[in-house]
Formats: sequence, C-alpha cells, structure tokens
Amino acid sequence: MVDNERGPDGGEKPPEMPLPESLERLRPGGGKSTANGAGRYAGFGIQFAVAIVVFLKVGEWLDRRFGTDPLFLYIGVFTGAGTAFYSMYRGLMADQRRAEQEQQKDKDQK
Repeated sequence: MVDNERGPDGGEKPPEMPLPESLERLRPGGGKSTANGAGRYAGFGIQFAVAIVVFLKVGEWLDRRFGTDPLFLYIGVFTGAGTAFYSMYRGLMADQRRAEQEQQKDKDQK
C-alpha cells in the first residue's frame, strides 16, 4: 500500500511540478471541457479528410465529363486542402480567442 506522503518505492514523495497553463487542462479535473476539446480537434482531422475526398471526386467527375484527365483532379485536391486548412485555421483561432477571453475573465475575477 502506498502512503500519500511516500513515493511508490517507499522513499519521500517528490513535490509536484506545476504544469504550463496549456497542459493544465489535460490534468484530470483541470479543464472544463477536455473531452469536448479533444472531440472538436478530432473533428478537424475528419473534416480535412472529407473535404479533400469530396473535392477529389468532383475533380474526377469534371475530368470524365470534359475529357481533361488530371487537370480538375489536381484542382480539386488543392482546393479541398486549401478550404480544409482555412476552416481548420478559423476554428483554431476561434478556440484560442475563447481561451484567452476565459483566461482574462478568470484574472479579472481574482
């Protein structure tokens, strides 16, 4: 049995090191919406992949329709990647602004 004042080897327990604020949210009970944030960021990856595949398929369809073999395929892939990057950037910047506002609100309350 491990005592709260003792480490796992029976010696003195080392003091806890403070985590940077960005990692504090990952500590159990440290963040309000850790699971929600993880799901949101996983959604960015899925959205990125779906955007590329959808634009790729549209490009393939346009190539078959007009007989321009790789032209619209390339345009579709780059357009899909560009829109996905832009959407991801906007979402991450909105999250950052929200976190900064919450941080400022917490500082104002103290």
